[in-house]
Amino acid sequence: KYESDLFTSFYNEWKSDKTETTNPTYKLIPKFYHPVYEDDESLPAKLREEARSLSLQRRGQELLDNAELKQLCLLLDKYHSPPNTTSNHDQLINYQDLKKVIQQASPKCRKYFTPSVFAQLQENDAYSRVSIMALFNYAMRKTWLQQSRIGLSLYDATGKGYLKESDLENYILELIPTLPQLDGLEKSFHSFYVCTALRKFLFFLDPLRTGRIRVQDILASGFLDHLVELRDENLPKDMQESNWFSAPSALRVYGQYLNLDKNHNGMLNKEELSGLGTGTLTSVFVERVFQECLTYEGEMDYKTYLDFVLALENRHEPQSLQYLFKILDINSQGYLDTFSLNYFFRAIQDQMRQNGQEPVSFQDVKDELFDMIKPADPAKITLQDIINSGQGETLVSILIDLNGFWTHENREARVAEDPSDI
Repeated sequence: KYESDLFTSFYNEWKSDKTETTNPTYKLIPKFYHPVYEDDESLPAKLREEARSLSLQRRGQELLDNAELKQLCLLLDKYHSPPNTTSNHDQLINYQDLKKVIQQASPKCRKYFTPSVFAQLQENDAYSRVSIMALFNYAMRKTWLQQSRIGLSLYDATGKGYLKESDLENYILELIPTLPQLDGLEKSFHSFYVCTALRKFLFFLDPLRTGRIRVQDILASGFLDHLVELRDENLPKDMQESNWFSAPSALRVYGQYLNLDKNHNGMLNKEELSGLGTGTLTSVFVERVFQECLTYEGEMDYKTYLDFVLALENRHEPQSLQYLFKILDINSQGYLDTFSLNYFFRAIQDQMRQNGQEPVSFQDVKDELFDMIKPADPAKITLQDIINSGQGETLVSILIDLNGFWTHENREARVAEDPSDI
């Protein structure tokens, strides 16, 4: 009881301490932290949003517009510096002539063509000149990046430099009407398209699943370049098929999901997911996928499926290897050992027997995998070892997919048949 009374007295004394309000020096200390109001309906939030909008608008006005870029192109061509010594007849310009261009071009150009930029764009020309095309492309690229940053920042409600999942979702949804290659998509499919496009951003740029992505990372990733490609009405078919954000790609992925969903409940169970691709994913691997990934009563939704597809289709990427390593690391120990490798390869051997093939010795495969990865610890393969080796795609394919294993096993025969694969 004595301790309780003592605590109460000290607590009341501390609580009644008014030093902060009575001591005049506290008023002289500047406040360094101002919390951001999360309530969108509050007056400070609306004021902040309006101020940011005006600031971004001013920044947008400082960028080169189409007319100014066209004028810049003409001036660069007019003041190019002879002689023409390049094999591809690319026109060059020295810094003195570039200054003439800057004087006659829009004042906005000055910040683009500084001496340091000019020096960085030089390519060992005997007359210290720079390619006109390189200068113009630099101005174009920088303008586009700044425009993109401003466009993305408009969706950054808090002004903290990142977009939440809902922010990026709205950005992509409002971008659809500006992309002619997506004109053929039915409006009812737009929500699925946005989900498909959004997952690539989240999978590669938010591997820790924080639910937000830095604007800087979005710009650096190059994904926006792929989206902007869809503004080209004459985009070749092969480029459309290889572009995750294209209509054919989105329809392909969603169509695969619907085809796998045999019971038409909008979700995938283990048996249904096993039919993905060539249908040669091992049952052990699929079982582990459902253990590690987010499921709903043992079934996988479209978002989780998209992550799975992105991981399998990009097995060479560090984010995909991180995703797949978590599945392969059955004991959550941070590395793969002989037991882990054997656990998955036994399923490959079982598939061989089912197909009437003689199983390959695990000992041979194990030695090959360790030789391939060259781990720092000869008995353990870590994720970093896999990434450093550059052989992550091969290792994963050997362990999870019979077709992937045979592709690797018969690589020499395939090269002999088609030397162009070398």
